[in-house]
Amino acid sequence: MKTYEEIMEILEAYDLTKSYRAAAELAGCDHHTVRRYVKLRGQGSDPTRRVERPKMIEPFLPKIEELVERSQAKVGADVVHERITALGFAGTDRTTRRAVAIAKASWRAGNRRVFRPWTPEPGLWLQWDWGEGPRIKGRRTWLWCAWLAWSRFRVVIPVLDKTLPTIVACLDTTLRRIGGAPTYALTDNEKTVTIDHVARIAVRNPAIVEVGHHYGMAIRTCLPADPQSKGGSEATVRIAKRDLVPTEVNLRAVYGTFGHLEAACRAFTEEINAKVHRETKRIPGDMLAEERRHLHVLPKAPFAVAFGETRRVCWDATISVEGVRYSVPHQLIDTRVWARFHGDELVVTAVGEDGPAEVARHERSTPGNPKIADEHYPPRKDHHGVRTPKASTADEAAFLALGPGAASWLMEAGAFGAHRVRSKMAEAVSLAKLHGAADVDRALGTAAITGRFADGDLLSLLSHQARGGGELTEPIRASETHSLQPGTSAWANFGGIRPETEEETA
Repeated sequence: MKTYEEIMEILEAYDLTKSYRAAAELAGCDHHTVRRYVKLRGQGSDPTRRVERPKMIEPFLPKIEELVERSQAKVGADVVHERITALGFAGTDRTTRRAVAIAKASWRAGNRRVFRPWTPEPGLWLQWDWGEGPRIKGRRTWLWCAWLAWSRFRVVIPVLDKTLPTIVACLDTTLRRIGGAPTYALTDNEKTVTIDHVARIAVRNPAIVEVGHHYGMAIRTCLPADPQSKGGSEATVRIAKRDLVPTEVNLRAVYGTFGHLEAACRAFTEEINAKVHRETKRIPGDMLAEERRHLHVLPKAPFAVAFGETRRVCWDATISVEGVRYSVPHQLIDTRVWARFHGDELVVTAVGEDGPAEVARHERSTPGNPKIADEHYPPRKDHHGVRTPKASTADEAAFLALGPGAASWLMEAGAFGAHRVRSKMAEAVSLAKLHGAADVDRALGTAAITGRFADGDLLSLLSHQARGGGELTEPIRASETHSLQPGTSAWANFGGIRPETEEETA
């Protein structure tokens, strides 16, 4: 096949000489080639167009198109090659693959699904979907991802299960964050929403229908295997998983607790709702303020039937379920919560200003074995049951005002069983006026460490400090190599007698 430039040179040579042979000598080709291109130009055909030659597979093309049509372009080229080989095709499978690819492309072009661009109206559609969240201490989590279609406002909430009560809690929280309820809520065909399909018609779960009636919404589901019907919420899931689930891409650290994941989700939604959206060129938070005028008013009370049985929190921050005590956060004392069993776990839900939320989760227990979580209670001021001194009279307050050494002395003296504690406390207050509160407190701390609670011990310690004695870091104790028995060195010069030296004795 000649190139376009070569063909133009041949035609130019013929126009100059008006002879096939002369033009062939000038162009450097055969005169029959010159004659063929000149005839094609004279017939009005494109001389540069390649002439298609008959192919071996052409007699079998109708059969290939039939197989592609019957399978809706899903048949494999190897299956087609086996069929046409049985009919007498002697070519290679490479030729068959090319023909099948062309036939499939032609079928798809004539049967392509055409989508009309969706133009959402304000206050009409809310979509939600689920994404798998990060594992926290080996436990699986889920991300509730909701998307308001018109304003593109997103809400992401982490949860530990996808049960119907959890869906109700997340739905109520989402609606209260956006400030109203839209007309429709679109989601996937899970068993909590769609219990069956009859003649391709979705049969709704009666419980979710009741939830929709409570909030004035109609629950709708997308077509099976049709992501185009809820692409907005799926995009929200993809973006949330990309930013919240620790991967090598975002370099996010592993979450230590579920509370850390909740804080990350709140920060993510605040950040993404404050950015300019790529499609609308506006901030979703600003558009939400406009869309709220088209939303329905929310009921004051959430749909709490699905949360389980109600329980009142006792003064010790516990609830009783089937005769077993389970702890809840101490901030919920004297309030009402809902409790339900999910498998082998008890889930406790409370309704706050932002809607219902899970506040506690315990493993199922038996009577006589309460489940108490330390994080549900404030930190204790006393350690291991030891009470710290707290003044109830003016004299006690004056003594404890000396400093931490006075408090230590009182605690150790009480444990030691010292006598006349109150009179010794009054004596310490009096000595503080002469020696200073700091010195007396230091002496009291030393006395507490060494266990010196007898009469006169405090004054002796003060005198020791006045002579420049340092802090007593370690009390001296009797051992096999050291005795506390007083020696006889003080009697060495008694009566003018001095000890004899070794020389005098000799």
